[in-house]
Amino acid sequence: MTGDQPKNLSPQEAMDMLESHPQAVLVDIRSSMEFLFVGHPKGAVHIPWIDEPDWVVNPHFVTEIRKLLLGGVGGETSDSGAPVILICRSGKRSLEAGRMLIQEGLKSVYHIDEGFEGDLDEHHHRNSLGGWRFRGLPWEQC
Repeated sequence: MTGDQPKNLSPQEAMDMLESHPQAVLVDIRSSMEFLFVGHPKGAVHIPWIDEPDWVVNPHFVTEIRKLLLGGVGGETSDSGAPVILICRSGKRSLEAGRMLIQEGLKSVYHIDEGFEGDLDEHHHRNSLGGWRFRGLPWEQC
């Protein structure tokens, strides 16, 4: 990580980290609607960064991440912290949320640069240029 930037991971690098570091936690920061209806990585914890009905940054986001870390996922404090890997739709919100976590003192923060659905293609469709789902990694939907 450089300064206040979370480290970029490809979807496969994130999956590899989750498999090799059992204390790592994958946090899906998309809205509740996205998490439930579009799908999400298997095993991801849902803590929205921006959510309905107000569509503003979750004022409890950092606190909820700290509670997750202190709740025994890695048994670590937020200072030495288990790796926190953030995922959103295309990697933009997770980058912003990761910056906030680092500013608030978390040390081991990563984000999946392709997100869950990847960028838009020339037809304005997702899931064809990249992303967790496009890469064939485990996911589920409600």
